[in-house]
Amino acid sequence: AFATVLMECFGGKDRRSGLILTIPLCTEQTSMEELSATLDYLLSIPSEKCKARGFTVIVDGRKSPWTVVKTVVLMLQNVIPAEVSLVCVVKPDEFWDKKVTHFCFWKEKDRLGFEVILVSANKLTRYIEPCQLTDEFGGSLQYDHMDWVSKRLVFEKFTKESTSLLDELAIINENERAGQPDKARPPDCNVLPSFDPETVLQTGHELLSELQQRRFNGSEGGGGGGGVGGVTAWSPMDDELLAQPQVMKLLDSLREQYTKYQEVCRQRSRRSQLEEIQAKVMQVVNWLEGPGTEQLRTQWGIGDSIRASQALQLKHEEIESQHSEWFAVYVELNQQMAALLNAGDEDDLAELKTLQQQLSDVCYRQASQLEFRQNVLQSAHEFHSTAQDLSQQLDGLLGMLCADVAPADGAAIQQTLKHLEEKLKSVGALQVLREKGQGLLDQMSNQSSWFYGKDVPVENKENIDHIHSVMEDMQLRKQRCEDMVDVRRLKMLQMVQLFKCEEDASQAVEWLTELLDALLKTHVRLGDDTQETKVLLEKHRKFVDVAQSTYDYGRQLLQATVVLCQSLRCTTRSSGDTLPRLNRVWKQFTVTADERQHRLEMASAFHAAAQRVLREGSEQVELLDSEVFEEVETVGKSLLDRLTVPVIFPDGSEQFFGSPGDMASSAENIRDKLKLAEDKRLQQEEAEHLEEEAALEVGPEES
Repeated sequence: AFATVLMECFGGKDRRSGLILTIPLCTEQTSMEELSATLDYLLSIPSEKCKARGFTVIVDGRKSPWTVVKTVVLMLQNVIPAEVSLVCVVKPDEFWDKKVTHFCFWKEKDRLGFEVILVSANKLTRYIEPCQLTDEFGGSLQYDHMDWVSKRLVFEKFTKESTSLLDELAIINENERAGQPDKARPPDCNVLPSFDPETVLQTGHELLSELQQRRFNGSEGGGGGGGVGGVTAWSPMDDELLAQPQVMKLLDSLREQYTKYQEVCRQRSRRSQLEEIQAKVMQVVNWLEGPGTEQLRTQWGIGDSIRASQALQLKHEEIESQHSEWFAVYVELNQQMAALLNAGDEDDLAELKTLQQQLSDVCYRQASQLEFRQNVLQSAHEFHSTAQDLSQQLDGLLGMLCADVAPADGAAIQQTLKHLEEKLKSVGALQVLREKGQGLLDQMSNQSSWFYGKDVPVENKENIDHIHSVMEDMQLRKQRCEDMVDVRRLKMLQMVQLFKCEEDASQAVEWLTELLDALLKTHVRLGDDTQETKVLLEKHRKFVDVAQSTYDYGRQLLQATVVLCQSLRCTTRSSGDTLPRLNRVWKQFTVTADERQHRLEMASAFHAAAQRVLREGSEQVELLDSEVFEEVETVGKSLLDRLTVPVIFPDGSEQFFGSPGDMASSAENIRDKLKLAEDKRLQQEEAEHLEEEAALEVGPEES
């Protein structure tokens, strides 16, 4: 009813610490009967102590006609006149017509039993603190009416179910205590309460936890103030309104009765369990000592291969699977007997202990037999698996050793050699095989009696002979492979040397090619004087010596490859063109080096002649012979002509020294010296001509 009328519950306190009741009215017609019923319900919630402090009622009439407001106020007189201290009627912004509101509440205070005031919403704080008003009246109190209603419904449901459940449990417990049922009579476990006690207890605990959490959050948020961060503020009256103490009391009573009820059920269950346990124990013991023991009696072999050992393991797993079903029954029975023993019933203790001991002895003996057989089969499987892996490894290694080795380069043969070494190293599983075989032999030699102390002969000679045979065979096969690996390793190391020699020979060709390229492109200077030219000649000789050493190194490497190919019986090699390439590059280099030598020697002769002309002509008064000038001119022009001629290789190809700019620079230096020598010659000729003229003039005078 209160949900239909949309009446809010107590949302705060007035200045007298009385509860505040808000009645929102709307434009729709309000049922006074439902409103009265809602008020009766809400007034039944607070304690008498709370009611004694009185109520402040807020009638929100802003959306309702005056007649409805008046009716509600008068109804309060009939429903709760003694509890109401103040009624605040919130009027709309446009007040009702004075003719309509001629009824003066303040004059009727004595008759009504409480004070009624008309007030605007924004002035309501004159009578009530803002922190105790909701936001619709300009306050800061956080209040969620639907949340309160949902919590109240949970409380009502819990109260109803817990009260009914308490009555039922009390009747069941009392009947069980007074009835004293006989053991021979089947226990009646069909008497069940209408509600699940666990569910009701869980509901109560959740409700209590919610109430305590709301109070805890509210106390941290500042008591009766507004909510912080969207959390509903806690009101000091929440405990009383939602009846937290009542919930705690019901929970305590319910737990007490439920504990007694559980004890009743345990006693009933105990009586039935004891009889079932006795029958199941004998059933388990009879099977384990009969069919179970006979199954293990027939299993002795270990197989001669992985497939055979796997088949034996599958068979053993089937036996274990059948035993597991009975062991599961044993575990269940043992737990049941332990629970009954812990219950402490003196009448059944001796019988239960005897049954438990008998069952445990039989099951542990049978389990140890299964475990021993499983360990033997597992060791046999590991032995056969290791033997098979080792056999496959030896087969793979033998396949590598029987295959022809024709790698493409040294890196490939190094990789092949590394792979071969790894293969050989992996065959170290032979030691593992010996260890596993010895472990299996130890297990079989130490095999004890399986059948309750009775000596049972076990024929293991065939299995032992098989284990020794496998280990000896693997030892011989590994020794043969190791011998073949040694031979293959030597051959592959020779091949590595062969590839290395060929690779180094190719590198020598590249180095010689680079020296030739450097000779043609960078060795172009002829020197500016005799001294510099001599230095260049010395460097050139050393450069040629380096090239000669490189050529000789390449020849030696190629000779070594011939020897290795003969040793390895290799008739064809992919590097057969290395020797022709080496000879071709060396011939080109020698032609170029000779040309460079000739040019440097001509440059040295030219600089020497030019230096003699220029130096002697300046220091001596004696005139130079014309042959000296001719020598300078002849050598200089020959050198200039040679600079324009390319180097012609034996194959007919041509190559110039340096760039055109380099040659032009060298030629320019030569031309400058030729010009200086020519100027010197002209000066000398002019001097000679002047001397001749002077001599002619002196002759007539003397005559």
